[in-house]
Amino acid sequence: MRCESVILAAGLGTRMRSRLPKVLHPLLGRPVLEWTVAACREATGRPPYVVVGAQAEEIRGRFKAGVEFVVQAEPLGTGHALLQASEALRGQADFILAVGADMPLLQGETLRRLIGLQTSSGGPLTLLSHAGRDARGFGRVVRDAGGRIERVVEEAHATSAERAIQEYNASVYCFRSDWLWDHIARLPLSPKGEYYLTDLVEIAASEGGVVAGLQADDPDELIGVNTREHLAEAEAALRARVNRKWMRAGVSMADPATTYIGPDVEIGPDTSLLPNTHLWGKSVVGRECRIGPNAVVRDSRVGDRCAIIASVIEGSILEDDSDVGPFSHLRPGAHLMQGVHVGNFGEIKNSTLGPGTKMGHFSYIGDATIGEDVNIGAGTITCNFGRDGVKHRTEVGAEAFIGSDSMLVAPVKVGKGAATGAGSVVTRDVPDDSLAVGMPARVIRKLKGA
Repeated sequence: MRCESVILAAGLGTRMRSRLPKVLHPLLGRPVLEWTVAACREATGRPPYVVVGAQAEEIRGRFKAGVEFVVQAEPLGTGHALLQASEALRGQADFILAVGADMPLLQGETLRRLIGLQTSSGGPLTLLSHAGRDARGFGRVVRDAGGRIERVVEEAHATSAERAIQEYNASVYCFRSDWLWDHIARLPLSPKGEYYLTDLVEIAASEGGVVAGLQADDPDELIGVNTREHLAEAEAALRARVNRKWMRAGVSMADPATTYIGPDVEIGPDTSLLPNTHLWGKSVVGRECRIGPNAVVRDSRVGDRCAIIASVIEGSILEDDSDVGPFSHLRPGAHLMQGVHVGNFGEIKNSTLGPGTKMGHFSYIGDATIGEDVNIGAGTITCNFGRDGVKHRTEVGAEAFIGSDSMLVAPVKVGKGAATGAGSVVTRDVPDDSLAVGMPARVIRKLKGA
């Protein structure tokens, strides 16, 4: 049995009060629509069809692959939107799953259960509902005395008795495709001049067909995003879902409410995340790390037993047993090898620091290769941008000692075991095991033992 999914994303989202299409607003680092696309793909095993409207080009631009687009030229309601997919899907599937794009917390497993119920019921359609006290503007599912679904009534048109019903329609459906395409073109026009999918429920029931219903286990799945408040509510629910997954996998969180973990992040067991920690992008964090408080890690790889305190790590690598912070910034291309220490107010960009190297505080290292067991004194700066408009590299050999307030003017090389005096401006290479001092620095002697 083949099921295709259709995501209805043609709404203008005017209540967001934004130039950005509603479905492109970020939710835990991904556009709202991307969450719905992932759930549909997981449920059906196939790329979904996405119906778009006036903002089609902007939405298409964010999804280069993995979806098929269908255009609804006129905003004539949800029924009319789904009808636009008929040309592409008629005769191509046994079942059609229809989902609103603004339901980003729906899980693939729930949609699979909906498809399974539709497959077993044999009726024309199955709808997803939920129960509770919070109506959130959803339509009510009206059942007869025997519990059979008769129709869906929108909240705006419901009587007081119907408003008291506590089963709500989530506007997520699975249809038998032959029935759907035969009936959707016959939907009545509403008083607002639109065609609504909800009317198919009453049509199916009036024909004697079995309209099955599946109640969602988790009401958070059915948080719809129509306003900025809804977006914040969805973000909080999604963040809690992700955090629960990691805590169950052995990650500790001092305050889950202030811990932010993107959907593509990986974390090893026995790692502790302190308040206001943000892990984003494709970041991978190893075992037994301590991250935070007030740390941001994005698109970076952090080894085992590392510590990051109140610092920003972007596009960087920290090997095992390294530590950073507080108040430091690792920019793209920074690579700390095993056991490196970067203290407070340090900045590193496009540079490798060898094993055991120490950079205590108030220094900038850019476009440099630093050997193992180097000591970088406070206030050290690599001056790598030349008068020729080109960035040059700095090299520092193993076991070198860079004195406080040293300026290393690239291209320059400080040799193995060499040292610079405090306040030196190094414009020429310093040989191995030599001491250079002054401005500009000059070598004054070989070091003891050289």
